[in-house]
Amino acid sequence: MTLIRSLFFSLRVWLVLLGFAMTFVVAYVFPFLFPLVQVGLFVFGLLLLIDGWLLFRPKAGILFARREVPDRLSNGDDNPITIFLESRYGFTAPVEVIDEIPVQFQRRDVLFRADLKPNEGQLIRYQLRPTRRGEYAFGALNVLVMSPLGLLKRRFRFNANHAVAVYPSFLQMRQYELLAATNRLNEVGIKRIRRIGHSMEFEQVRPYTPGDDIRTINHKATARLSSGPDTALMVNAYQDERSQPVYCLIDKGRVMRSPFEGLTLLDYAINASLVLSNIALIKQDRAGILTFANEVGQVLPAERKPGQLQKILELLYRQRTQFLETDYESLTATVRTQIRQRSLLLLFTNFDTANALNRQLPFLRRIAKDHLLLVVFFENTELRALLDKPAQTTEEVYMKTIGEKFSYEKRQIVKQLGQYGIQTILTAPQNLTANTVNKYLELKARGMI
Repeated sequence: MTLIRSLFFSLRVWLVLLGFAMTFVVAYVFPFLFPLVQVGLFVFGLLLLIDGWLLFRPKAGILFARREVPDRLSNGDDNPITIFLESRYGFTAPVEVIDEIPVQFQRRDVLFRADLKPNEGQLIRYQLRPTRRGEYAFGALNVLVMSPLGLLKRRFRFNANHAVAVYPSFLQMRQYELLAATNRLNEVGIKRIRRIGHSMEFEQVRPYTPGDDIRTINHKATARLSSGPDTALMVNAYQDERSQPVYCLIDKGRVMRSPFEGLTLLDYAINASLVLSNIALIKQDRAGILTFANEVGQVLPAERKPGQLQKILELLYRQRTQFLETDYESLTATVRTQIRQRSLLLLFTNFDTANALNRQLPFLRRIAKDHLLLVVFFENTELRALLDKPAQTTEEVYMKTIGEKFSYEKRQIVKQLGQYGIQTILTAPQNLTANTVNKYLELKARGMI
């Protein structure tokens, strides 16, 4: 049974058999062709036996394959997948590789072809972009090998039932971390923020170097070290304030279920929260997470311990969108009891209309009394595309008018929140991470945290 299950006929065999069937029909009309057809069918059967012997003979060459998948995949990013092939056959073997990728991708076109020379290895690389967090199960790696005759195929199966977890976008996090370490964040849209004044956190007294602000000269330290006309000036050095709590409040209600380029708004918020938490830890701040929907979910207190980023990653991995209305009253009560120190709170949510904001505005104002609140919500990119397109018909004019009304309400929400001292970000989903990091660096440079 194993032999039968691994044996397949190529398209060439079926075409030849179809040709023989048609020839037999013609032979009934012209009987002198019948012996020739029989001889041809016998020769063809002999070729099939030879082909099968080449592929399945004892101590024949074998074929080895291996799928190399990262330990975990990054959600919303292109993840590299590598297939390694090696042939032990004594002839150049054409192969077809069919990889059974997880059902979440809904793809049936992962087919590759290659020609393997004897004792030769070959790599096949392709990419997968998951759009949902969770566990993904790879099926078998099927390799169909043929002899030079190309009549039969022998199937080899490798790496069956390989499971891998899809986490929030840690590839994006590493990209921002690397760019931050090399001062190249402007390459991904992070602006250089002009620092206004000095932070109040003193670092050290050091010798003056050209370019230092003369207002930071420490005259007492300079006088104590004076020993002649060549004495160097001493200046006070300051550093960014550290250990400031930064919390990402993630709305998991139905408003975050909206999709954009395969990802939900919740996934965009989770990816941005992971990147921002990592940047905050790099800036020596404390990062924490709070999730909520119809009730408060998980609360991870803001810390700066070595394992904090891994805790954040594991917490974000388990989050799922719910379909109930968000309860901001329970959020307000939890913030009052769980977050007692003044903190920067980044609230990832979505408001489509001014009425939706007005229902929650009293709770947002109450939170903003004790903390620096930054509300992050999303621009409707489909609506923006509609408004930018010229109207050609009366129906399109009506559609643009209605769309302009919704766009105006989004701008009014920003204005209304600003009247109560609440910071806002209105952004397209694809620009969420860069805009959020920009705003965090701006608030930190202005000393508002």
